[in-house]
Amino acid sequence: MLPGPLFSLSDLGAHRHFLVGFSGGLDSTVLLHQLVALRAENPALSVRAVHVHHGLSAHADAWLAHCRQLCQVWGVEFIACHVIVSPGGKGVEAAAREARYQAIETVLTPGEALLTAQHLDDQSETFLLALKRGSGPAGLSAMPREMQFSGHTLLRPLLSLSRTELEHYAQAAKLHWIDDDSNTDTRYDRNFLRLAILPELKQRWPHFPQAVARSAQLCAEQEQLLDELLAEELEALVQPGGSLQIAPLSTMSEVRRAAILRRWLAYLGAKMPSREQLKRLWDEVAMSREDAMPCLHITPWEVRRFQGALYLVKPARIPRDACILWDNPQEPLQLPAGGGQVYCRETPGNGLMVRPAKADETVSIRFAASGLLHIVGRDKGRELKKIWQELGVAPWERKAVPLLFYNEQLIAAAGYFITQQGEPGPDQWYFGWLPE
Repeated sequence: MLPGPLFSLSDLGAHRHFLVGFSGGLDSTVLLHQLVALRAENPALSVRAVHVHHGLSAHADAWLAHCRQLCQVWGVEFIACHVIVSPGGKGVEAAAREARYQAIETVLTPGEALLTAQHLDDQSETFLLALKRGSGPAGLSAMPREMQFSGHTLLRPLLSLSRTELEHYAQAAKLHWIDDDSNTDTRYDRNFLRLAILPELKQRWPHFPQAVARSAQLCAEQEQLLDELLAEELEALVQPGGSLQIAPLSTMSEVRRAAILRRWLAYLGAKMPSREQLKRLWDEVAMSREDAMPCLHITPWEVRRFQGALYLVKPARIPRDACILWDNPQEPLQLPAGGGQVYCRETPGNGLMVRPAKADETVSIRFAASGLLHIVGRDKGRELKKIWQELGVAPWERKAVPLLFYNEQLIAAAGYFITQQGEPGPDQWYFGWLPE
């Protein structure tokens, strides 16, 4: 006889299309089994499973095969993603988690909710890890039951259940799962807490995980209250495009300013900065000299200052001296490193009107130009740097603007200006740029 359900369809809200993060371990096997059972009662449900092959274990291929076979038996569409884990300075755990979620992001379909199998004991581990790092209420909120993930909803329907409850369910349902040998390696912080610390705490205080969950919920509620109280003030400080005015922040207390800065970064999708990073953001970027071009890295972003405001930007990845040949300007050209796409059209539309290239002219896209430039509407020649300054283009944005060249002659800067050498005659192209 099958065990009773661990959660119901109403616990999943209005969602009916699900992608389950499926490692093949106990937790995700129970989660997927529950979704399959719900689908049997509600045929309108669609369930897919994604398994991320990290390549960190000698058993990784066997785990993938186990997950694929189980999905075949249960009639679940199975997706395998292979990733390369590069720890860098993050550590293997953090790097593997980041690679895993990046891979999952690529396979989610519109309207699909992501389900992951974290449970009550995982919540305790996450809380204690945040405490170890010296996190504030936002970090101590640990894991929410529901959150936004890359334009989708991420749900954790098992979050109120203990691992023991999941084991009882799995045994009653006669499930088979993978035991990851790395889970016994206490060199990893989470394993150390799971194996050495939490059992002792639960032995002395049996309801410790439930108490931690309550504390995490209280921290989350405090953060939500601050969000609501500061929302109107933040909205007044944020300019079109997402930049943040500096002058009003300088009159605030340090505590209030830090709260605003955190929420501004979160609003733009950046990871929560450390206390030290926030201090450097204010001291080294916001308060730097007027003629300075300060920059603070909050991977993968940069915080910049320009004309009295803070900007969160992605750094330009195209080399300044890049020269990209455009053999057939009648076809759009995809720029490297996420630079977007440029096009030349003969039909009227968006873009700058320029003369077509002559038969003996080589067309290219570049990102720097030297010497004096004579642009349409100006009587004197100016260096490109001066033109950008007059147009109010931020220094980091200048590096990404595609420049259209015929041979060694600058013709136009996408979206901004054309040179006198690029003025159209009876025939014209419409030169445009679609940034990513």
